[in-house]
Amino acid sequence: MGKKKSTEKNYYILDGSQLTFFDVYHISHNEKIKVRIHPSCKRKVLQSRSFLEKEIKKRVIYGVNTGFGPMSNYFLPAEDAKRLQANLIRSHAVGFGDSLPPEFIIAIMIVRLNNLLRGHSGVRWEVVERLLFYINQRVAPVIPRHGSVGASGDLVQLAHIALGLIGEGNAWFEGRQRKVRDILKKFSISPLSLEEKEGLSLINGTSAMTGLGCIECHDAARIYALSIAAGALSFELNKGIQDALSPFLQHVRIHPGQKKVARDIRLLLRGSRLVRRRSELENYEIDTLEKGQVFDAEEMIQDVYSIRCIPQIMGPVYETIQQAGAVINREINAVTDNPVIDIRGRRFLHGGNFHGDYISLELDKLKIALARVAMLSERRINFFLNRNVNKRFPRFLNLHKEGITLALQGLQFPATSTAAEIQTLSFPNYVHSISTNADNQDIVSMGFNSALITKEVIEGVFHVITIEYITLMQAMDVVDSFSSFSHHAQDMYSQFRRTFPTIRTDKDISDLIPEAVSFIRNSLKVSVTF
Repeated sequence: MGKKKSTEKNYYILDGSQLTFFDVYHISHNEKIKVRIHPSCKRKVLQSRSFLEKEIKKRVIYGVNTGFGPMSNYFLPAEDAKRLQANLIRSHAVGFGDSLPPEFIIAIMIVRLNNLLRGHSGVRWEVVERLLFYINQRVAPVIPRHGSVGASGDLVQLAHIALGLIGEGNAWFEGRQRKVRDILKKFSISPLSLEEKEGLSLINGTSAMTGLGCIECHDAARIYALSIAAGALSFELNKGIQDALSPFLQHVRIHPGQKKVARDIRLLLRGSRLVRRRSELENYEIDTLEKGQVFDAEEMIQDVYSIRCIPQIMGPVYETIQQAGAVINREINAVTDNPVIDIRGRRFLHGGNFHGDYISLELDKLKIALARVAMLSERRINFFLNRNVNKRFPRFLNLHKEGITLALQGLQFPATSTAAEIQTLSFPNYVHSISTNADNQDIVSMGFNSALITKEVIEGVFHVITIEYITLMQAMDVVDSFSSFSHHAQDMYSQFRRTFPTIRTDKDISDLIPEAVSFIRNSLKVSVTF
């Protein structure tokens, strides 16, 4: 977690090095939380700026006294260097499409601020203070969805934030979009004027894709917890066979994610009287069978894969989320602009820390893993609705009159349709690259696109999992002995039924679905930690 004094629980203190994706999520989604900056950061930022100002007249520095990209061979006189920075922002604030939600924009600004606090970007302290002000006052410059190729960072998206800092464009404030100049008048402050390198430092970097990645890693961790809890309940409802979760079975496979998943499910199943031991299936006197005789026990000695193989399927998912989170955490605290100032070495390093491959690849892997969760969830929905497969429950979990009442039959269609859509969206975006910027950016990451598509996948997965929970709770209604369930299953049922009713007769439930999705996403308490 980021530094946070225990006596000031509503403040996060940023120092450029210890922020996590969980921190970014909680700050961006809670208006009561404010950000402060560790005192040590100001010295580093001021030293970096002082060094830049001294060296401007002595050296050729990209983006400071030269043009940008393919026009970097143009050297500029001092009187044009400042105007260049504003021109950069205005020329690149050309995104289109719907705006990102305000909380995503706040997350992006938090990441950008944390990057600048490292003291390698050459901005004045006034730039840091203005970003901090916007974050704490929840002034979120409108960022259109489309426009980044993720190569010199998220130039277009970050340019829209910078546009807001200089008092232009629109911003989210107090629940609606307003002109930035009107918001600044409310606070009686003037727009920020950019000086040398500051426009470049604000838009060169991966902060947009990383900011979205922070929220997506948080959501992915929540999806993991929900899926494990649903898997445990599925195991109970099917009277799953215990040895599939055996610690020894997981131990010999070695993988840590598989071990964790099995352990999590075993903990959730405590108190359950529905789970069967393997010994219960080994009592048949098969040695009494005559030659050529076959005995039908009328029950399977192994569960279907979507129930038996949860550790093996969800283990890689857990490890993928864990890996994505680790990469995101490093990127949050990284210096991702260009050129980078090395004060100790007294030099300007021209490189490509703004390139988004790290984030692009991890978010693609994340969405693939989450697509697998949706597929697993959809298969368990089918299992409990299809009597031909489960052999135990009424068709479509009908609690009234089969043939007249259709129960959850219709609800399976959006689950299957959404899972199919997620499968299409999960195709890796990382492998797409189109040269741009007069072939200066000849191989690009498309990392922001990866983040946008992952966001769509996450929304879909929450919907599929919600339908799974509706299905599982309906299946619990079929079971006679409620007390046979684990304590955790009983608690989940009680929580869920306060939001979504048992379906006994056919009725319009379309208005209840969004409420159920919101409840599953944000409120249902499950005893699974990431």
